[in-house]
Amino acid sequence: MDNQDLNKAENLVDKASKAVHNTAENAKWKAEEYEARAKEYIHEKKAENQEPTAEGWLERAKDSVADAWEDTKDALHSAWEKTKDAAVDAEAEVKKATN
Repeated sequence: MDNQDLNKAENLVDKASKAVHNTAENAKWKAEEYEARAKEYIHEKKAENQEPTAEGWLERAKDSVADAWEDTKDALHSAWEKTKDAAVDAEAEVKKATN
């Protein structure tokens, strides 16, 4: 296998890894954000003359986590496909070079 092909495959894996990491970092709520978002939820419910509940807050948080998971799954799927494609391309190059 050519070093250039290996480098290309490694670069694709690195890019995919960074994309997955960035997606996870951008999608998840930080600990400080939970408190601020909980306060926002309470203020919203009070403004709507509704009683804020723990169940309502947990439902909102669950929806956010579900969205983050979907974003993470998309990034992971993309990383898998790119890595798999790079491996197939590298294998084809090796076969071509040895024939």
